[in-house]
Amino acid sequence: MEDVRERERERERERIKRGKRREYCSRKIHSKNYLKFSEREREREIWKEEEVRDGVLRVQQLLLQEAAKELAKVYTCSRSKANLDRCLHEWEGKGFHVSGSVCDVSSRAQRERLMEEVTSIFNGQLNILVNNAGITIFKPTVDYTAEELSTVMATNFDSAYHLCQLAHPLLKPSGRGNIVFISSTAGVMALDVGSIYSASKGAMNQLTRNLACEWAKDNIRVNSIAPWFIKTAILDPFYQNSNFEDHARARTPLRRIGEVEEVSSMVAFLCLPAASYITGQVHVIDGGATINAFYPTHD
Repeated sequence: MEDVRERERERERERIKRGKRREYCSRKIHSKNYLKFSEREREREIWKEEEVRDGVLRVQQLLLQEAAKELAKVYTCSRSKANLDRCLHEWEGKGFHVSGSVCDVSSRAQRERLMEEVTSIFNGQLNILVNNAGITIFKPTVDYTAEELSTVMATNFDSAYHLCQLAHPLLKPSGRGNIVFISSTAGVMALDVGSIYSASKGAMNQLTRNLACEWAKDNIRVNSIAPWFIKTAILDPFYQNSNFEDHARARTPLRRIGEVEEVSSMVAFLCLPAASYITGQVHVIDGGATINAFYPTHD
């Protein structure tokens, strides 16, 4: 009888220990330090446009390489002539059929000139459009100016919306058009990356659904990819917080930051015949982060 009571007491002690471990994990995952900048950084109102653009460029490079591997003829653009020339030279050396021009997609006039060039090169017919431009400004919401709102929305959302309008007459004749938006998990959950950035990505996700339904009759598929934290220069400002990677891993069931190739390969798949019945979806690439609530991600 005493042995039974002792076993019951031991089981109770184990339940208490497990409860404490879960409580600790919950506190760690939802710590107030999670992905936060210091107050000093907030006061400096850090502008991180260049870092974000560099990160976007890295994603863009891999996207183009994936397309070129499939023997696709690709046209790209960059606001930096130096970056564009360097990449074009590299791709030429690999035998890829890639051309491009300088364009700041936040400018409506430059977008129109870009699509005029694309129309000429592809003889009025296009199979795939990938919208990949993006910037953010890290600030508290109450500190944003009207100019900053316009800048972020013009680059992230207005450009993608307008390019879709301009590309529609080229995609429709192909009979198998594809549009892929590079969105973000910030568009499906609350992240401390700037409320305007998150709003622009949320709008992009909804545009994905609308265009998928509206243009299905034209045999144009539309999908969005929403990455979690991916190893590019976009993460540089986050690493100013020495605990960033530990907190990000604690939130991610796969316990790591994503790789650029894990995004570019998804874009390539969505444009292949194998994905011909997939449209209107926001494909989250996040190692399980957006579906994790209080599930422990450490042993």
